[in-house]
Amino acid sequence: MAILQKHGKISGPDLACLKETPSDKIGDAGGHQKNWSEHNTNWPRSLARVWTVVLLLGTCLLYCARVAMPICAVSMAEKFNWTKREQGMVLGSFFWGYCFTQVLGGYVSDRVGGEKVLLLSAAAWGAMTAFTPVLAHFCSQPIFSMTLARFLMGLLQGVHYPSLVSLCSQKVVESERGFLMSTVGSGSYLGTLVIGGAGSLMLDLYGWESVFYVSGLLSVLWAFCMWKYLLKGEGPIITLESLGRGGPRSKLSRRHWLRLFKQPAVCAVIITHLCTASTFFTLLSWLPTYFKDTFPDAKGWVFNVIPWFVAIPSSLFSGCLSDHLISQGFDTAAVRKLMQFFSMGVSSVFTLLLCGTTTFPTAVAFVSATMGLTTFSHSGVSVNVQDLAPSCAGALFGVMNTCGAFSGVLMVYFSGYLIEATGSWTSVFILITVVNLVGLVTFLAFAEARRVDIDSSKGHYHNIHI
Repeated sequence: MAILQKHGKISGPDLACLKETPSDKIGDAGGHQKNWSEHNTNWPRSLARVWTVVLLLGTCLLYCARVAMPICAVSMAEKFNWTKREQGMVLGSFFWGYCFTQVLGGYVSDRVGGEKVLLLSAAAWGAMTAFTPVLAHFCSQPIFSMTLARFLMGLLQGVHYPSLVSLCSQKVVESERGFLMSTVGSGSYLGTLVIGGAGSLMLDLYGWESVFYVSGLLSVLWAFCMWKYLLKGEGPIITLESLGRGGPRSKLSRRHWLRLFKQPAVCAVIITHLCTASTFFTLLSWLPTYFKDTFPDAKGWVFNVIPWFVAIPSSLFSGCLSDHLISQGFDTAAVRKLMQFFSMGVSSVFTLLLCGTTTFPTAVAFVSATMGLTTFSHSGVSVNVQDLAPSCAGALFGVMNTCGAFSGVLMVYFSGYLIEATGSWTSVFILITVVNLVGLVTFLAFAEARRVDIDSSKGHYHNIHI
């Protein structure tokens, strides 16, 4: 009865799966397989809060390392005589690497634990960041070494968010996932602010090399502290043997993947995340240019800083609100849809208002409201994938993020074409609104919060895992 009061209507098979203890036991007589529920033990609340702070700091450092190259790109271009095309090649190579490891990162995290993947990847991309100036100075062709370094950086950082989602689905109870994901998600805005301020200062005082050294070494230090104090020195080694025994007997075959992707709720989260990522990447890429073109006398630090300051408390508020509503007994699916309505629906209103804005303070206010409201997706579609398929949430989120990254790159290019063709920013804002509404309508119509990673072809309703 408590389940029905909290979650609303639940179909018979799902309810049976939640109640039936034997269906969660995975293993054979030899003990080669593990019980997924044991691998899935939730953190106590106090430990969950510690992990939340640690993961927030890790995401902040992730973006510090990621944005180091864009901040230093102008100085490096002058140092190595790069053209605009070569500079763009170096910057763009990150996203191609970023797309390739999303699914792999989620797959491995679902099998062996997201904390191990996070630790190994952070140590690797932190070392890569600190080693970047050495590659630039001692390679005869810096353009090629930097392009390769950024591509490898994308590969290593691509596993971060799928691992976070997998870890959250395994260790955090449903009523607290919104706060964790929203808090950790705000680390991206915090990292952008920190590296934008401190990185620019280091660039002016100590040269561009210092930005890479500091952000890289701090990332390695974060990985070491997590290994030392949270994992208690446990070796984060991922072997083929651990991958083989980390999952249950019913592995997610191609047939099961197809069955999962045929679920309307799964298709809805993929489409919605694709639309959310596309509009966010477009705003992130083109808003500075919009302000420079529309208000040429405006101070850059104002429109480059204020929206991100607004986004941080907004993201935290959305997580607290969603978890509070769920703990009070509201239907989980309804709460996810409400958060996404603010993220894609209400934010689109402020985006459209930019079309007729003629004053700089008003434009900053509308952009800040838009960016703040988009953070509500951390408590909407980003958490909904954990509701639907906690046993393979990392891999499924990797699929979502890969689609979102590719669509974001395409939409950024298409937006530039629209600006040149029409000579007006109105077309871009309308495009963002249309894409948002498509994603919102899809999510409102088909999103659910019940588990769909259930093999209903057999009577015992075994969980489907990777």
